[in-house]
Amino acid sequence: MELRKSNDKSRSLYIVLLIAGIVLVAFNLRPAITSLGPLVGMIQEDVGLAHWSAGLLMSLPLLAFAIMSPVVPKLANRLTNELLLVVGLCILLIGIGIRSISMVFFLFTGTLFIGIGIAVGNVLLPAIVKDKFPKKFSLMTSVYSTSMGVVASLASGVSVPLANGLNLGWQGALLVWGVPAVMAILIWVYLLKYNQGNQTEIKKGRSGDNQIWRSPLAWQIAIFMGFQSFLFYVTIAWLPEILHDHGLSMETAGWLLSFAQIMGLPASFFIPVIAGRLHSQLWLAFGLGLCSITGYGGLLLGSSYPILITSIILIGIALGGYFPLALSYIGLRARSARQAAELSGMVQSIGYILAAVGPMFIGYLYDFAHVWTVPLMTMIIISLLVMVFGMSSGRDQYVS
Repeated sequence: MELRKSNDKSRSLYIVLLIAGIVLVAFNLRPAITSLGPLVGMIQEDVGLAHWSAGLLMSLPLLAFAIMSPVVPKLANRLTNELLLVVGLCILLIGIGIRSISMVFFLFTGTLFIGIGIAVGNVLLPAIVKDKFPKKFSLMTSVYSTSMGVVASLASGVSVPLANGLNLGWQGALLVWGVPAVMAILIWVYLLKYNQGNQTEIKKGRSGDNQIWRSPLAWQIAIFMGFQSFLFYVTIAWLPEILHDHGLSMETAGWLLSFAQIMGLPASFFIPVIAGRLHSQLWLAFGLGLCSITGYGGLLLGSSYPILITSIILIGIALGGYFPLALSYIGLRARSARQAAELSGMVQSIGYILAAVGPMFIGYLYDFAHVWTVPLMTMIIISLLVMVFGMSSGRDQYVS
C-alpha cells in the first residue's frame, strides 16, 4: 500500500512537472524572435543593415526551422524527448547570448543558433502531447499555444522600453530572453531522471520510409502552415515599421504589435478546443481567413486611428487562431504519436521554407517601392491562400 502511494505521488509529480516543462518550452518558442521586430530600426542604425538584410535576419530562424524539422524526429529515435529538448534549449540559450554582441557576424550566427534550438521544441511538443495526453490533445495544445502567445506578445511590447527606458540597448533587451531558457533547461534536466518511456510510440516503425511525404493532405497542411507563418513573421518584422509610417512612434508601434498578439490569445486558446470537437474544421479556417483579409486590407486602405486599431484586432485574431489550428491539424490528422512526429517534421520543414521567404521578400518589396502599398497587397493575397489551404486541410480525414 505504501509503495502504491509512493508510486502515485511520483506519477502525479511527474505529470505536474511535465505540464510545467511543456509550458516553459512554449515560453521559449517565440520571444527570441518577436522581441526583434520593434528593435529592427535600432539594429539597422547601429550595425548598418538594409531592409532586405534586416528581413533576412528575421528569416534566418525560419530557414533553420525548415532544415532542422525533418531531422528532429530522426534524432528523437536515438535520444529521449527530454534529452533532445535540453540540447535544443541549450543551443537556444547560446544563440541568445551570441546574438547580443554588436557585430554582424555574431548577430546572424546567434540568430541561426536560436532557430536551431527553437526548431527542436517546435517539432517535439506536438508529438509529446500526442503521446502523453492523447485524450487531452486539444486542451494541451490550447495550453501551450496560448502560453507561447502570451510571452510572444509580452516580448514585442517590452522590447523598446527595455532598450530605451532601462537603458539596456537592443543588446540587453534581446539578452533578457535567455532567462526563460534557463528555467526550461533546469526543469527538463530534472525530468530526465523519470525516463517514462517518452519514445515508445515514436520509435515504432521506420522513420525513414518517407510515406508522410507522399500524402496530399500532409502537403496541404504544410502549405497552410507555411503561408500562415509567412503572415505571422512578416507581421512581427514589419508591422511596427508600417504603423510608424502611419505616424506612430516606434514605442507605440511596438506596443500595438503586442496588442495584436494579445487580441489573438482567446483564439489561440479556444480554436484547438473547438477544432477537437468538430469533425471538420473548414469553417474555422474560413472565419480566420476573413479576419486576415479584412485586417490587412484595413492597413492598406485606412490611416485613421480607429481603422488601424480595428485592423490590428482582426489581424491579431487571425494570427492567434491560425497557428494553433495548424498544430491541431498535426494531431487530428495523425493516427499515432510516431506519425504526429513525422507529420510535424514534414509540415514544419516545408512550411517554414515558405515562411522564411516572407520578411526578406516583403522587405525587398519595400526597398523597391519605398511605400507599403505593394507589400500590403501581397499580404492580402497570401491571406486568401491561407484561407484556401486551411479549409482544404480541415476536412475530416487522416494522412495516408
